[in-house]
Amino acid sequence: MERDGGGGGLFFRRLQNRCHEKTKLRTRKSTLYLSPQKSTGRCGDLLGENIYLVLFIIALRICNCFLVQTSFVPDEYWQSLEVAHHMVFNYGYLTWEWTERLRGYTYPLIFASIYKILHLLGKDSVHLLIWIPRLAQAFLSAIADLRLYSLMKQLENQQVARWVFFCQLCSWFTWYCCTRTLTNTMETVLTIIALFYYPLEGSKSMNSVKYSSLVALAFIIRPTAIIPWIPLLFRHFWQEQRKLDLILHQFLPVGFVTLSLSLIIDRIFFGQWTLVQYNFLKFNVLQDLGSFYGSHPWHWYFSQGFPAVLGTHLPFFIHGCFLAPKRYRIFLVTVLWTLLVYSMLSHKEFRFIYPVLPFCMVFCGYSLNNLKTWKKPALSFLFLSNMLLALYTGLVHQRGTLDVMTNIQELSYNNTNVSSASVLMMMPCHSTPYYSHVHYPLPMRFLQCPPDLTGKTDYLVEADMFYLNPLKWLYMEFQNDSPLPTHLIIFSILEEEISPFLISNNYERTAVFFHTHFPESRTGSHVYVYERKLKGKLNQR
Repeated sequence: MERDGGGGGLFFRRLQNRCHEKTKLRTRKSTLYLSPQKSTGRCGDLLGENIYLVLFIIALRICNCFLVQTSFVPDEYWQSLEVAHHMVFNYGYLTWEWTERLRGYTYPLIFASIYKILHLLGKDSVHLLIWIPRLAQAFLSAIADLRLYSLMKQLENQQVARWVFFCQLCSWFTWYCCTRTLTNTMETVLTIIALFYYPLEGSKSMNSVKYSSLVALAFIIRPTAIIPWIPLLFRHFWQEQRKLDLILHQFLPVGFVTLSLSLIIDRIFFGQWTLVQYNFLKFNVLQDLGSFYGSHPWHWYFSQGFPAVLGTHLPFFIHGCFLAPKRYRIFLVTVLWTLLVYSMLSHKEFRFIYPVLPFCMVFCGYSLNNLKTWKKPALSFLFLSNMLLALYTGLVHQRGTLDVMTNIQELSYNNTNVSSASVLMMMPCHSTPYYSHVHYPLPMRFLQCPPDLTGKTDYLVEADMFYLNPLKWLYMEFQNDSPLPTHLIIFSILEEEISPFLISNNYERTAVFFHTHFPESRTGSHVYVYERKLKGKLNQR
């Protein structure tokens, strides 16, 4: 209702007009000055972030890739690159997991596609076959890093996001693993990107179809990837108002499409319908047959595994757990749940808990953000301690089994008598890569170690039989007219024990490669290459 007359009425009308004019001026100013900035920001954005930040993290992960020149576990080759090489070039070796159909072809298909393109372009040199897949994995890890940063900007602010990002980038274990062609690495990448679309309070990018699709893809690649997501999926279901709609119109269609894709891919390459996810879970979880490759006490992840993976981030993680808002309790529950589930399995490895490491970085970032005193010393300690460990494990520790492959490459491509050459690797099984790092059908052999699937109590694999008495095994294996290999590859720890065989058959050491400062019972400090200089038969005894 409008008032008439009076000085007071005139005063209020003038005041309203002035306020209205000011409002108009602000609107015009905002239109004139803010819109171009927003437009410029969009032009300079990539993946929702500043293009310079995107280029920085991609460049960092590329450097990361080239600064990791050591071996970690056999699966980074034997369950990815070796399979891809066999798929494209029709020679190589498939481990027992593939004959028993415990693994799916979805993940190796990524690298097989790269190999096929290189082959069609005539660029399938052994160096490109080794490095291009790792660079592809490094690029995916860089995308995951950016998604973690973007998520924390949405949930908190840029300052907290920067500290979480810093913790993620300087984590020694992330540096050590994120460019390796491991299913655990891809599982971690998909987990981070899926978390970006997960419905968290404050998130502006939540999308149930996208996050559930990424989780389903991670499950197809590595079925145990579902373990960290069980608390998160349950939370989403519990808080969702339209529960039936969530299941019928989102989860079930996504699960059906991804599982169908997996079945079709495996049908093509196995030649029969196979549900590898069930076989994998049956072997590793239900039957716990993974213990054949080693077992640890139930508390190993809490007493050794988790502290080692976190490294010097551990005190900051504990500190951050007390500071982070309540909405991040689900992250802590996810970490503890994953550790508890994996603790119930006999076979334990550091890489199994790699997917929960980004969750931990959130709490570490909160800790750094809230430090008031000793902040610079804490940052220096965290950065230097992680970088020293990352560079040592990436450039020094366990590099001999990769370096020796360059010697075999030279044997394949630079040897005039390559047709008569052959290699025997007398090392713990799968210590080295195979044809993916040679790319030549050179006759090679290694000591076998498939698990017993028949239930025999006195079962011994070939590698165990060899190490019971290496010299006796050699004389038994190469008796009568059995042809001797032209090259032997051994760890230094074995040299003295088999020296009578080496001397009597004219083997000479031709190459030495450093491997580790921490030799074990079957793993020596160096890798030796022996070449047979003169032809002849094995002396009879």
